[in-house]
Amino acid sequence: MIKVGDTLPAVTLMEYAEVEGNGCSIGPNPVDVAKECAGKTIALFALPGAFTPTCSARHVPGYVDHLAELNAAGVDEVWCVSVNDAFVMGAWARDQKTAGKVRMLADGSADFAKATGLTLDLTARGMGLRSNRYSMLVKDGKVVSLNVEGPGKFEVSDAATLLAQAKA
Repeated sequence: MIKVGDTLPAVTLMEYAEVEGNGCSIGPNPVDVAKECAGKTIALFALPGAFTPTCSARHVPGYVDHLAELNAAGVDEVWCVSVNDAFVMGAWARDQKTAGKVRMLADGSADFAKATGLTLDLTARGMGLRSNRYSMLVKDGKVVSLNVEGPGKFEVSDAATLLAQAKA
């Protein structure tokens, strides 16, 4: 499992763009994790699935609500990573009104989840291999704090916890 001090895995995530710009075409666009993290402080949180109850009602809204405070604490970008395809993440971004606030990044084949060692097997629930629920503060591609939830929990990966770590 990834730990504090480790570098994020060099994988490519996908992001659905609603409008063309900044070299991105409309639709799914690749996001090279290593390149996108270079020189930035990222508040990254991951969760089991788009449109799921806790993720939609509490996890994503917390980061949207705390964005200004996270930015004031030195966070350049907030990323939400989930094992879903870019089209689902794009639809969820619209639903959660994250445009310009939280980058909704698709880990469609669970490459990022597997590379971090933070997978969650939800096959018995019909969801297959997913990402565990966690948050991490990343500076220039390196993990500086990591908060992994226990099974079925939502206690340490919330925006308030990561905000306190960003302020420290």
